[in-house]
Amino acid sequence: MTREIARCRMALPGGALLAVALSGAALAPASALTASAAAASLQYHITQRVALPGDEGWDDLTFEQGGERLFISHGSEVLVVNTRALKVVGTIADTPGVHGIALAPELGRGYISAGRANKIVVFDLKSLARTTEIKSTGENPDAIIYDPFSARVFAFNGRGRNMTAIDAKTDTVVGTLPLDAKPEFAVSDGKGRIYVNLEDKNSLAAIDPKLLRVVTVWPLSGCEEPSGLALDAAGKRLFAGCDNKVMVALDATSGRILGSAPIGDGVDGARYDPALHLAFASCGEGVLTVVKAETGTGGAPEVVQSLVTERGARTMTLDERGHRVFLVTASFGPPPAATADHPHPRPAILPGTFRLLVAEPGRSP
Repeated sequence: MTREIARCRMALPGGALLAVALSGAALAPASALTASAAAASLQYHITQRVALPGDEGWDDLTFEQGGERLFISHGSEVLVVNTRALKVVGTIADTPGVHGIALAPELGRGYISAGRANKIVVFDLKSLARTTEIKSTGENPDAIIYDPFSARVFAFNGRGRNMTAIDAKTDTVVGTLPLDAKPEFAVSDGKGRIYVNLEDKNSLAAIDPKLLRVVTVWPLSGCEEPSGLALDAAGKRLFAGCDNKVMVALDATSGRILGSAPIGDGVDGARYDPALHLAFASCGEGVLTVVKAETGTGGAPEVVQSLVTERGARTMTLDERGHRVFLVTASFGPPPAATADHPHPRPAILPGTFRLLVAEPGRSP
């Protein structure tokens, strides 16, 4: 999640938006989209581009499943967008180095990992008001998830190389689990297992969220520096986005590798649509790879579409009910001169170019 703009070295000339050819076919209603449609001629298209305020970097996005709000990490704040009106309806400020947002709807709270401040910001889901801060985390909290099975929030600390568990009913830290690796994205199956990619170990850990122990670590054969992670809970399969331009599918019970599929360069996000049986990998080079993974074929992934998005759109989230994919990016100028302290400087974000991309499915002509 922290590799963000480092992969996005190609500037868009003059800050112009990258053009995408849209199909003239009408979009199908969300209620009509089925797994069989996905297996046939369903294709994703960029349908909206929405200017957003601010000129800082960004990381993960979180959609309020069953609702209509999108939470976007952006520099030192979280933008809240109403996805029906496609307008910013609120902000949660003072979240320096924000990486991720976790939602606990049954408790009415949300949690933000503020990496530069080594803290978790807790806010009220209805009013968006801050309620407390949790400072007893590991160093640089990055990915963050809520696990309904244990009623705990888990922050995965990049430089701390560990995981912090927070009781979501009391907002207190209940323990820290060493991982001896740099954790990246994580998912919960809601039934007693948490899975997290271990980026610098090319592996994936399965964790017991109540006992706070690593159950097993599986090597991800053929996968280098796994980042994005998605879960097919019903099919018990995991999809890991890897830096060597592949998505690896594995059995979530045994860790057996089911196969892999080519994706774009600079992956940092992954999601799974349970109704359409599609996995997604958002890649910083400007590609959203759509992968079909049918259980009848042994769960091996197969690329069904490589949608041109925009350079820098490396993170994503999914509206499972509406089947919409949300991504963000900006335009970039040239990188500053390299120094001894910063041998690979990131390109500068051009002011006023931060934007939201909406991808929706429709029929091919």
